[in-house]
Amino acid sequence: MALTFYYGSGSPFAWKVWLTLEHKRIPYELKALSFDKGDTRSPAFLAVNPRGKVPTIVDDGLVLWESAAIVEYLEERYPEPCLLPRDVKARALARRIAAESESFLTPAVNELFRVTLFREGPEDADALAKAQARLMDELPRFEAQLSGDFFVGELSLADFTVYPQVRNIKRIEQRAPGKGLGDRIPARLEAWMKRIEALPYYAKTTPPHWKA
Repeated sequence: MALTFYYGSGSPFAWKVWLTLEHKRIPYELKALSFDKGDTRSPAFLAVNPRGKVPTIVDDGLVLWESAAIVEYLEERYPEPCLLPRDVKARALARRIAAESESFLTPAVNELFRVTLFREGPEDADALAKAQARLMDELPRFEAQLSGDFFVGELSLADFTVYPQVRNIKRIEQRAPGKGLGDRIPARLEAWMKRIEALPYYAKTTPPHWKA
């Protein structure tokens, strides 16, 4: 039986898992859930994942959620092509960068979403400036960790964890010009993003509602 992948369009965590599935060429059945329609709170989905969160996978009887756990599981169960370096030190770096993304970059991106696209009430110029400044403090930290074309020299789970978050910053700018970071994303991160976007399966994984 093919793996079942529960996905929500626009979720950076689900995007990370989708990129991993495609890179590893793992057969899967995609079940796209609509946040707007409340699909993640439906009895049918809550019976699978009582937390009502995506991504979630079902593979050979195992139900698994939390994107970091999912991609580690996929790496161990389907090791080729690998997404963690063979070298133990490089593997540790990939895991650390992925963890840094979730601990520091994700909250910063979420804050910018909160004061822009998800804003309630009038625009708060001071809150916007602080959210932008927070990201401008984080992004150079990640740029400095690039090693060659990717974060640990070769494509890894670190890249698939960081990319959706940085791409979401551009999504804010596209939907609300002047409210994202404009052209202030560091140059080496921009070049790295283009390398991710050149992957043969990238277009397939782009959030479907962005294409509408």
